[in-house]
Amino acid sequence: MKRLVITVLLGLVGVFALAGGIRAIQASEPGISPESLAQAIRAGQAPLVLDVRTPEEYAAGHIPGAVLIPHDHLAERLAELGGATEVVVYCHSGRRAGIAEDILIEAGIGVSQLEGSWLAWQAAGLPVDVPGRAAE
Repeated sequence: MKRLVITVLLGLVGVFALAGGIRAIQASEPGISPESLAQAIRAGQAPLVLDVRTPEEYAAGHIPGAVLIPHDHLAERLAELGGATEVVVYCHSGRRAGIAEDILIEAGIGVSQLEGSWLAWQAAGLPVDVPGRAAE
């Protein structure tokens, strides 16, 4: 009986490990470079761009056309994505975007992270929207 319990437990651990591995593969889909995203935005061909920073960070400057849903509110606000099937997600440096990426994958939404997140966008000198001011 003890062997059976151990065998079942090891089997369950294996199943969960496999599921986690598959999810990790899904989550590690290639990101998109800031330059490529900027080009897609200019061409009107960008997927939904999701900013998962705080409202204060967003107000200080964000990618033109980005939708703000802080990462800690994303799970309950998925409907605000309007049925988007592809999303590019970013935060300040990448940590919160990774959390949001997991939520989006679990919801069946295709997601890519902006490579280097907001820091890379700014470093590349790409356009920035600041509410009440023309895009820089």
